[in-house]
Amino acid sequence: MTSTVRAAAPPWVRGRLIAALAVLTAGLLAFHRAVPNSVGRLGSLLEAFLPWLGLVVVVLLGLALLRRSGVALVCLLLPVATWTHLFGGLLLPAAEPGAHDLVVVQHNVSDENTDPAGTARALAAAGPDLIALEELVPSALQAYEKALAADFPYHAVRGTVGLWSKYPISGARLVDIKPRGIVEEWNRGLRTVVHTPYGAIAAYVAHLPSVRVGATGLASWRRDESAVRLGEAVAAEKLSRVILLGDLNGTVDDRGLDPLTSRMNVAERGFAFSFPAALPLARIDQVMARSARVGHIRTLPATGSDHLPVAARITLSPE
Repeated sequence: MTSTVRAAAPPWVRGRLIAALAVLTAGLLAFHRAVPNSVGRLGSLLEAFLPWLGLVVVVLLGLALLRRSGVALVCLLLPVATWTHLFGGLLLPAAEPGAHDLVVVQHNVSDENTDPAGTARALAAAGPDLIALEELVPSALQAYEKALAADFPYHAVRGTVGLWSKYPISGARLVDIKPRGIVEEWNRGLRTVVHTPYGAIAAYVAHLPSVRVGATGLASWRRDESAVRLGEAVAAEKLSRVILLGDLNGTVDDRGLDPLTSRMNVAERGFAFSFPAALPLARIDQVMARSARVGHIRTLPATGSDHLPVAARITLSPE
């Protein structure tokens, strides 16, 4: 009886499944907008965690090396290049501060925060010019006002959102971003004018509705509708320079925020994953600007909230 030994497949044949998964990953990165939102808002769900597809590439690379698959290694160049094109710039170092820069802090402080004064002091320690807060509840408001009064003598609060400023502010008013179907009092939008040494800026603070992930996919229609209303308010703003700070319950890649990201600049450097604070997976706390650049964005140390604060440097364009 003779036995036959099957020859090992050559490197250019092994790992075809890994190669196919690499091509699929590259396709999802490059053409994520082609994933439909009609069923379960799968497109938005993918876009909420789009940067994490980089981990899939790392896993596939390990498998390709283990299998010694040449075809898989070549195919992996596609998702590597695509991820680098989409997100590589966020890893670059921040630019040097400019003469007309503002530092801003954005934080959903949580309506269950048991240490509002400590949270306020932590935010002020970052040395910002503006601090935007969401989920301000009446029982905690006085603590924030007292802790921030010395460094931020100007502030405005409407509903559950507020802005604290080192510079004078005026014209504070509510912005109606309430989606249909909410009958209770719901005031989560604020517009005011900040009179900086570099000119007047319209500052918006907003808290868009939460989204939920369930068996049927992503429930985000209220967030999307609220984003449309906020985008219309920004589009109608007469001042050329605008800053938007808020818990937008969406990432800048999520098409649900298109009414905002299509009109405003987003952060050029930094990932700053802000939620959930215990294991940050996505940045849903945003800083955007019009007629200004949002440079590096970063997270600050955890507070008593389920969100991490984010701080960003904004370079203003000449008036």
